[in-house]
Parts: sequence; C-alpha cells; structure tokens
Amino acid sequence: MTEDELLVLISEGLKNPITKEEIFSNEIKISHLKRVDGVFNKGLHYYLDPKSPEISKDASIFFRKTKFDTDLNIGTRKIVNQFEERKISLSAISKLAEIEIDRILPIYKINNNPKEVAKEIRTKLYPEFVENKRDFLKALIGKFAEFNILVFEFVETWNKKEKANVDGFFLNPNVIVLKRIQTSFRREIFTLVHELGHYLLNEEEVEQLDISNLANHKLSNIERWCNDFAFYFLAGDFSNVITNLDKATANNDYHFETIEQISKKTHLSQIAIFTRLLYSKQISQSSYNTIKADFDAQYKLRQEEEKKLKELDKMNGIPRGGAVPKPINSPLLISTIQTAFYEGFMNEYDVCKSLNITPDKLDKYIQ
Repeated sequence: MTEDELLVLISEGLKNPITKEEIFSNEIKISHLKRVDGVFNKGLHYYLDPKSPEISKDASIFFRKTKFDTDLNIGTRKIVNQFEERKISLSAISKLAEIEIDRILPIYKINNNPKEVAKEIRTKLYPEFVENKRDFLKALIGKFAEFNILVFEFVETWNKKEKANVDGFFLNPNVIVLKRIQTSFRREIFTLVHELGHYLLNEEEVEQLDISNLANHKLSNIERWCNDFAFYFLAGDFSNVITNLDKATANNDYHFETIEQISKKTHLSQIAIFTRLLYSKQISQSSYNTIKADFDAQYKLRQEEEKKLKELDKMNGIPRGGAVPKPINSPLLISTIQTAFYEGFMNEYDVCKSLNITPDKLDKYIQ
C-alpha cells in the first residue's frame, strides 16, 4: 500500500482529508491513529511498539511476490494478511505440539502433462462422489487433510464494506484459502482444485477465477496448467467423453443433454464444460457467446426472483435469511487444535476461537 492509498482510506467521510504531514510525523492525533487502525485492525498497542515491523519473506506473500494476476483490493489484502497470520500461528502450535505436517505429495513441473498428473492425483485425493455439492466440497477438504494440505474457507456477509475480489489463493507451504460462494459451490470446487494445482507446482498466487475465461490463450503457462489440471481432475473419465463429442451446433442441440448429465456427475459447471469445448475448437465462438449469454440471463433471473421473494416475505412479516453460513473446518485444523489443547498449549477459549464454535459445541471436539 502506498502512502497516498492509506490517506484516501483514512480520510473517507471527512470534510477535510487527513494530510501526509499529520500522519507521517513524530506525533499523531489519537483520532487519526484510530482511523489508521480501522484499516489494519492491529489494536492501538501495535503502533506503540518502538520496534519496527520486520519485512520478512516468511511473514507475507506480499514480500515473496512482486506481481499478482489480479489487482487486489484492500478487502483481499486484509483477508490474505489474516490467513498469513493464522498460518504462522498454527505452524508455531504444530511445532510446540510436535505435530508433523510435512509435504507428502511431490512437487511437479510446468512441463509435466496436467492430464497425467490429474489422473495420478485423483487416485489419492478424489473422494467418493456425492451429488450434494457442499458435501462433496467437504469431502475434498477432508481428503486434502490426509495429505497435510490445510484448506480454509472465509465467509463474507452481505453488508461487509470491503469485500475481497478474489476466489481463492495458495500460501506456501501447505495452505489453500477459499471464498465461500453459497450460490455456486461448483465454482468453489473448481477454485479449490485449481489452487491444488498451484500447490502441486509450488507456485503461490492470489487470484480471481473467471470460469468463462478458461479458454483464454493469453493466460500464463502456470494458470493454463492449473486450469487444465482442475478440469481433468474433476472430469475424470468423462474428459474422454467430452473430447469425443462432435462439434456442438444447433443441429445436435449443442449437446445440452449430455453436458448437463456430465455436470451433475462431476460438479463441473456447464459453462466450464462449454468453455472447454471452445478451447478445443469443438464449438464456434458465436455459438459459445450465445450459450453464455443465456446462462447469464438465467442466473440474473433467478437472482431477481429471489430478491422479489425476500421483499414479499418482508412485506408479509415472514422472517427470511437465516444464519450466516459457517466455514467448513478442515480435519487437519481440528486435529491440530485438539492435540494442542491436550498438550496444554491452548485453553478452551482458544479452541472455540480457532474452530469458530460456541462453547456449548466444545464437547464435540474435545473430551
């Protein structure tokens, strides 16, 4: 973040913007310091520490990488920082509790065939298929945990001011973070497997995935590899069915029925499959654009209908909405926290906070 970016953020809503001289000087008003902390959420004691923060490559991906494929907004930077700190904390706990979380899977190269790698990794990480998409996502996270890959979800409420503009990211050595997409678990599943590709290549990234952009030939070699890997991992044997489809045209109804069935049996979205057809030149660009526009219109219509139902229920005094969805906890996180508790490195409050549970649920995790 530049000095000017910070000044814009802390001056929001003020008639007279805060100046550089008022912030970067020997003395600072407490009201200004509180605004600074509103950006970084460190607590005022953090700024009173006379020791300068260390710029360490171990501390943050922002010191390890100079360029990202997505222009990261402040909401994303906060989320990344939050999980960097959590990763470091869990690493320290693991060492204290003598928990081994070494890498099990090998590191692959960009010149390894993504289809062959996907076939190999599927035998280890692909769970038993279930139709419920959230349950399948949870099963995937569980499988990853068996191989010491720690997956976190983060949930953003509808009224959050600064929403992250990314779908997921991979942090060395073994952490994948996903944004919960309650309206599209297929997208979240694809993002998880795409980030697994980054883990296998040992290449960190923070990014926003555009499923309809999978056919973009201008993608970097790493992004192309991760997209191909994710497709083959999820498609399995159905990848051959897709490859052997005749060119999708109006004459064969663009294979809609076949693609819908494959989507149900793989949790690949239909648009991801059509994008694959576009990439392999099995559908024309104009036909693809028409199909994509239709999918977008259907999605928009569903959103509008949902909004109308909410407004109607509100007028009739019917409560609607329910609780905010809870992130899925990785079994690797749970087992690490449990061991740390039994070894005396964490108390009950820390366990509840780490697992995002209420005290009355504690008995389900510790005896």
